[in-house]
Amino acid sequence: MYAIIADSGKQFKVEEGLELEVDLRDADEGEEITFDRVLAVSTGESFQLGQPTVEGASVSATVLGTTKGDKIYIQKFRRRKDARRRTGHRQQYTKVVINKINN
Repeated sequence: MYAIIADSGKQFKVEEGLELEVDLRDADEGEEITFDRVLAVSTGESFQLGQPTVEGASVSATVLGTTKGDKIYIQKFRRRKDARRRTGHRQQYTKVVINKINN
């Protein structure tokens, strides 16, 4: 059984027990969150495709904590001006584990 959910402009294929990194949320560790935008649900013998979402379907997940992504470096350079600038960015994510797919 799997579902396809939409969250923050991204789509994820999720199954029960899957650990997933979504955009940072204001949620404490151990807190339960639900994803309401379910685009498709497959139960093995049946497949439901939403238009755009499946009515009454949701996915529940438990927050495991926050993590950080890879560091991205941004470099700006102006030739012949002795002007160089290097900055970095590290995106924060909320790590969740999928508990149940409700359809």
